[in-house]
Amino acid sequence: MINSDLQALITTLEMAALTTIILLIIGTPLAWYLAKMTSRFKVIIEAVVALPLVLPPTVVGFYLLIAFSPEYLPGQMWQQATGQQLAFSFSAIVIGSVLYSLPFVVQPLQKAFEQLGDSLLEAGALLGAGPIDRFFTIVLPLTKASFITAASLGFAHTVGEFGIILMIGGNIPGETRVLSIALFDHVEAFDYARAHLLSISLLISSMVLLAAIYWLNLPKRNKPKDLTVNTKREEQSANE
Repeated sequence: MINSDLQALITTLEMAALTTIILLIIGTPLAWYLAKMTSRFKVIIEAVVALPLVLPPTVVGFYLLIAFSPEYLPGQMWQQATGQQLAFSFSAIVIGSVLYSLPFVVQPLQKAFEQLGDSLLEAGALLGAGPIDRFFTIVLPLTKASFITAASLGFAHTVGEFGIILMIGGNIPGETRVLSIALFDHVEAFDYARAHLLSISLLISSMVLLAAIYWLNLPKRNKPKDLTVNTKREEQSANE
């Protein structure tokens, strides 16, 4: 059972890492588009993106399971392209995780892009910088903390998924059996010792990750030394 838990850990980390990378690739342009969008349809797109926050995982998993089956177009296209069934595969749980964790990546990035404004980007354009150059030299350095937050939240949320993984991936060791499902198996088998071990490990890692995110987003404060210098300068100006 220890080997099976280690295998579940490896599967979980692989799924979470791949999901996070895909989320950043998809979520960044989507967040940028929503941040700059002025159409009345913006609220509809935002609602669709945020839907996984309020829908039960089993609801999302149920409809994805239907879509992934060979009887429906997405499942048929996947099977024709790869020769393998999409449902109950590692690819299925990655796709499901991307859809279910999407708001955890898009929303922090969208907020950061909205707060960034357009003045710096316009100045960069006047200096001859292209869109890609402006993104990597202006947008990315100024929103680095938001990117780290988005990636961390997406990764952590993917690690903790259970319902949607069980619905579309089942419990296949080495392919779809992740830590949350391994924990459930131990509880069902009344193996509380290993259930405690997995639970404590997930709890501690989640706490450390969240603490790091909150620390990263703490507002920057001026050092006392800087405040002293500023106070002296103000006094000198007043005396003059």
